[in-house]
Amino acid sequence: MNTPTSTDSSRPLRRKGRRWWLAGVVAALVLAAGGIGYAMATGHQTANGEAQTMVAHAAQVMPFDLNATTHTFTKTPDGGVEQIVANSSGDEHNVTLIQQHLSREADQFAQGNYSDPAAIHGTAMPGLQELQAGASRMQSHYEQLPTGAKITFSSSDAVLVAALHAWFDAQTMDHSMPGMGGGN
Repeated sequence: MNTPTSTDSSRPLRRKGRRWWLAGVVAALVLAAGGIGYAMATGHQTANGEAQTMVAHAAQVMPFDLNATTHTFTKTPDGGVEQIVANSSGDEHNVTLIQQHLSREADQFAQGNYSDPAAIHGTAMPGLQELQAGASRMQSHYEQLPTGAKITFSSSDAVLVAALHAWFDAQTMDHSMPGMGGGN
């Protein structure tokens, strides 16, 4: 009869360690695949070349220097605030361009025209279709700031608020990439 030795008794521990390690690897792969799948399904860029394409599209749509400005999206209970400011308070050129751009965007959003953000981020952005279809139920108020401008979105329609929040989340992700104006 074989009696277990000290090396034999460590065998189950090694097997358990391998199982935990394998489970960790599988979990990591599943999470990575899910993240990539989400990014692809929502039109978010996953490769460096695609990110550079997004930056190039942004430069065509937004007339100000994205590297000299900060673009933020803050959700509120009834909508949210999109704000763009120049990083330098003395940057009058970019401040003027930001104000002109956001004034025009607010007018277009009020009409359900979200073609500029779609040209940058893609037409599969979360919330985009709902915002376009529900424009008459979403208010967009433009306001100049000393170093830029902001658009305040609001609605009493919970579906539109959820769509705006999803749209803000997608934009926040994209604008946090280098060359896209910061973001929070």
